[in-house]
Amino acid sequence: MGKRESDFMQIAIDLSKKGMEEGRGGPFGAIVVKDDEIIGKGYNNVLATNDPTAHAEIMAIREACKNLNSFQLEGCEMYTSCEPCPMCLGAIYWARPDKVYYANTRKDAADAGFDDSVIYTEISLPVSKRRIPMYQLSHKEALEAFREWGKKENKINY
Repeated sequence: MGKRESDFMQIAIDLSKKGMEEGRGGPFGAIVVKDDEIIGKGYNNVLATNDPTAHAEIMAIREACKNLNSFQLEGCEMYTSCEPCPMCLGAIYWARPDKVYYANTRKDAADAGFDDSVIYTEISLPVSKRRIPMYQLSHKEALEAFREWGKKENKINY
């Protein structure tokens, strides 16, 4: 990668340190870039907001989508100070940026006390074998909303 990518990554790394130093959360930072302009920034805010979903990537995606007035990040790149956790990876796939660059690996994160391996393991298990019990209820009733969605003429697919 070139200087451009390194410069953007340094901004994500600087954000990771800023959030940590301000006591907002762990050392994670992320930015979203479109046409060489930063359109979304974020750092971990889990502790400051008591929100377990307030990860750097999620915060950056939210800001970028708001600024673009879109729920998609096509034509964008994301720079994150660490390989995304399973939740953030899911959000990234839903947002559909063109590329993601990361600095630290998930092993580096685990070594620093942020171990996501249990989530990766749980995702691959059948629902009945997961640590947190999950029970299916009202399946037939809930399917009605999906049927209505299928018939909806003015829906926006995403």
